[in-house]
Amino acid sequence: MHDPGSVEDDISGIGTDPAAFEVFYRRHVDAVTRFVARRVDDPHLAADLTADVFLAVIESAARYRPDRGSQIGWLFGVARNVIADERRRAARRLGVTGRLAGRRDLDADDIARLEERIDAEAAARRTYQALQELPDGTRALVELLAVDGLTVAGAASALGMSPVAARVRLHRARRIVRAVLARPATTLA
Repeated sequence: MHDPGSVEDDISGIGTDPAAFEVFYRRHVDAVTRFVARRVDDPHLAADLTADVFLAVIESAARYRPDRGSQIGWLFGVARNVIADERRRAARRLGVTGRLAGRRDLDADDIARLEERIDAEAAARRTYQALQELPDGTRALVELLAVDGLTVAGAASALGMSPVAARVRLHRARRIVRAVLARPATTLA
């Protein structure tokens, strides 16, 4: 890990400096791809959303505040918003044509790699099904902590809440999730 407060923490220039963006991208692309693959099961959509996350990062890097949380916490907050935006757009789309427009063709290796990543995240998707019992904000908090490995402070920062409020929500969520996961798997579908 790098030293907190180091020059690597200043990402404000990645929107205008291609070399700085490349370093940031290489450092975080695998984590973002895993984050997306846990939430979608279409390799084309996973590739598109991963790219969209980094486009959003370029646009919002100047607003990153290290005092409010880690880069990865901020990045997962951006990714969460990108995925939520896509889900809202998908809900409005009616036909397949809208889903396919604007996508680049993936070659067989790209699809195979993304399918492997999606398969590897199948258990996480089952957990997400169980988490549907939680209110949206609480579910997002649990995901950032349990699945994405953020600290309570980092997850609270990504969601725009205080760490104290996050701890209270987490306590309530644990009881609900334990009860839901205790049910037989067939009841989670």
